[in-house]
Amino acid sequence: MRKILLHYIDSFSGLSKEIWWLALITLINRAGAMVIPFLSLYLSDDLDFSKEQIGWVMTSFGLGSFFGAWLGGKLSDKIGYYKVILGSLILTGVAFIMVQFFSSFWSICISFFVLIAIADTARPAFFVALSAYSKPENKTRSLTFIRLAINLGFSAGPALGGIIIASIGYSGLFWVDGITCIIAGIVMIQTLNPKKARELDKEIIIDNPIPAYRDGTYMLFLISLGLFGFIFVQYFSTVPLYYKEIHHISEENIGLLLALNGALIFFLEMPLIAYLEKTKISQIGNVISGFIFTGISFALLLITPWAGILVIGMIIATLGEMVAFPFGNAFALDRSKKGRQGAYMGLYAMSFSVAHIFGHNSGMQFIANFGYANSWLFMVGIATIGTALLFIVRHRLTTEKPIG
Repeated sequence: MRKILLHYIDSFSGLSKEIWWLALITLINRAGAMVIPFLSLYLSDDLDFSKEQIGWVMTSFGLGSFFGAWLGGKLSDKIGYYKVILGSLILTGVAFIMVQFFSSFWSICISFFVLIAIADTARPAFFVALSAYSKPENKTRSLTFIRLAINLGFSAGPALGGIIIASIGYSGLFWVDGITCIIAGIVMIQTLNPKKARELDKEIIIDNPIPAYRDGTYMLFLISLGLFGFIFVQYFSTVPLYYKEIHHISEENIGLLLALNGALIFFLEMPLIAYLEKTKISQIGNVISGFIFTGISFALLLITPWAGILVIGMIIATLGEMVAFPFGNAFALDRSKKGRQGAYMGLYAMSFSVAHIFGHNSGMQFIANFGYANSWLFMVGIATIGTALLFIVRHRLTTEKPIG
């Protein structure tokens, strides 16, 4: 046990203090992100929206994310990551508090578009900040550490969110989300002021940078990541409805089941990534493994009506997430050295925004017309296509010249 504990602690060694502060800011922000996992339930139970309407709200959510990621990439290259992140945190806090006062279908669509557009301008900027604050050899672990903070926040958020819903209703979620975003902004002002924070990555971007959209291998990678996101976002829209409608699980227990994802990541991801970095498996090879695990998690839902399979499926999906996301992020950051980092990471964030645009809505429409079983079969098919594309990316990388 002592050896395991020492190995766990050692996986955090060498990370800069700026990365620790960035992780704390992320933790505060994400711990308050309680609305998102319960959004489909809020729209269904509190506002009486149909599945089709929920799907279109999710599409508005995705469009806002797409626009915000594009804008954040542009702004990060023009005014710097610090101003983008700080402005996003403060304005997102205000937007979360305001959006609860809208209830009609169109006002909800518009308000959530604006909310997530503001929030997601920070996504490319966070990647650029992370790259600046970590040494080149520590980037994958730094990415994993930030993800750990995100998932620790998401672990606490849904569990606490379920309690808030049961006690004071959905409106409490919006207030907590808004206040925590503003608090995260205040912490950033105090800890990561650009006049005091050190930029540790002194690597020089190559001359004559390649526009991200002209990097064919990178674009193919983003398409596969978009497909991965397409099936992964189901865990925040259609899967919670599946838990409630088919297995009759309460909101509190749904929150605990979603919290299992964050808890597993907190205890296992850093040591797992530290171990995988020492193997000969490539970044893309690890992303492929993660994609396969996530596809399997949906296949398991087709096997048996036994409720225990939900826990097993969540564990398998979490394993896929733990492997795919850190190495996918690291590959994108390494690849961004071919051009402007903000633009590259903006496109990376946009690939998941596209998943939000089409994933939630398609999932809802598919369930409404064909049922849950056929929907899970469809997700397995998407996972298979995405995995095949990643094999093509890996093959193309073997024939390229090294970056720089």
